[in-house]
Amino acid sequence: MATTSTSSRTSVSGISSEVETLRIKRVLSSKLYFEVPLSKVPLIYSSSYDIAFFGIEKLHPFDSSKWGRICQFLIKDGVLEKKWIVEPLEASKDDLLVVHSESYLKSLKSSLEVSIIMEVPPVALLPNCVVQQKALYPFRKQVGGTILAAKLAKERGWAINVGGGFHHCCAEKGGGFCAYADISICIHFAFIQLNISRVMIIDLDAHQGNGHERDFSKDGRVFILDVYNPEIYPYDLEARKYIDQKVEVVTGTTTDVYLERLDKALEVAGSMFDPELVVYNAGTDILDGDPLGRLKISPDGVVSRDEKVFRFAKDKKIPLVMVTSGGYMKSSARVIADSIVNLRRKDLINLEIPQ
Repeated sequence: MATTSTSSRTSVSGISSEVETLRIKRVLSSKLYFEVPLSKVPLIYSSSYDIAFFGIEKLHPFDSSKWGRICQFLIKDGVLEKKWIVEPLEASKDDLLVVHSESYLKSLKSSLEVSIIMEVPPVALLPNCVVQQKALYPFRKQVGGTILAAKLAKERGWAINVGGGFHHCCAEKGGGFCAYADISICIHFAFIQLNISRVMIIDLDAHQGNGHERDFSKDGRVFILDVYNPEIYPYDLEARKYIDQKVEVVTGTTTDVYLERLDKALEVAGSMFDPELVVYNAGTDILDGDPLGRLKISPDGVVSRDEKVFRFAKDKKIPLVMVTSGGYMKSSARVIADSIVNLRRKDLINLEIPQ
């Protein structure tokens, strides 16, 4: 079984030693990894995730309150208590610099630039201090959640960040409602802090994960399986070259076809690469009726999809990090909650607190 990517990407040895030394220093001095008591479950969320500023957020189809509603459903369903949830820390500038450049982070001090990334033009008219507080701070909290999830996953076998999955953002550029590259930063933390050397990204959001594809284009330690609709944003043909296993599902793809192709993709991925960590980007924009994803996957199909990925990781005894990524219908939160309940029922995750 191969332990490096089978693509033509070059070895990580090409990374500048100076850049890598600085990255290691930043990761080792970060406060984002902290000890989580066993009285908490590896499910990460903060009320700070939810974005609300003057109703402007409603101009984008993304449901920016879905993260909180997922937890509300789980609590109402009786499978989660609020006190069991792990609250992450906000990613600092130094944490973000593990992947991002100074120039990119500086560009976010322009409200116009943030409005373009968020695809909400009126944001350009707001003072940047408001944009930082109401939009970028929630994103930074979610980045902290994704990073912490890898540590928890290694300790407990799995972890779910109820937010995160900003897969259109890379080191030098944001877009598609993604301002920070949380998946890329999470993986670099895992390389340095967790002694992990091989990571598989399973990206099942309807959109191509062009951000992490660009970030790891020359890094054979990362294997990328991306199942996406090629007929929608971001049309990043350059980034597609860096996908190790590309599965294109066109507009109108139905549940049975999608799940059959996923089964085959997971089987092939498992034979091509032997990861020590799986990062699962579980976007729900594949749902039938989603205005941006344009696929026709039923709610039960999404539940089955998540179960297949968790079973893939559990059968191979690989720690798994799940992030929730895109989803542009109000029904997404209910479907994600139902999926988590199903994962618990199938004994793929454990939400019980030791007495």
